[in-house]
Amino acid sequence: MSRETEDAAYADFVEAAWHRHLRTATLLTGDRHRAEELLQDCLVKLYVRWRRAATDDPHAYLRRMLANNHVSWWRRRRRELLTADLPESAARPVDPLGGRIDELDELQLALRALPERQRAVVVLRHFEDLSEKATAAALGCSVGTVKSQNARAMARLRTTLLANQETTP
Repeated sequence: MSRETEDAAYADFVEAAWHRHLRTATLLTGDRHRAEELLQDCLVKLYVRWRRAATDDPHAYLRRMLANNHVSWWRRRRRELLTADLPESAARPVDPLGGRIDELDELQLALRALPERQRAVVVLRHFEDLSEKATAAALGCSVGTVKSQNARAMARLRTTLLANQETTP
């Protein structure tokens, strides 16, 4: 296959898959702008590996890249000095579909409160509808880890959402 043909196939893939994978990245990061940056970084890396990825499942390849790069960002950020005070621009939540809003859906808020690894498992299992085995492959961990992280995340989501229902008149 010629380089021009590969480039055209890659461009078609990106155009067709952009919104689907942007949604996944947004759910992973909790922020539309960081999601776009994450997706763009992964698409650049995917372009370099396109010949190999195109022969397999490029969607699965990109999902794994998104999850792994997000975890890498999270690990780097943990090394930074974290404070309890948020800058004013970060105090207002961002709508995953674009623009600022005053309130986010309770589920999105509860999802954003999960630890990064649990959030990644929930997004891949329940929003991307991947099997436990496919989620484990995407995150580079065992199926048992996916099961335990999912169970902990779902328990925490239930507790958070039930507490919110009890406090809402």
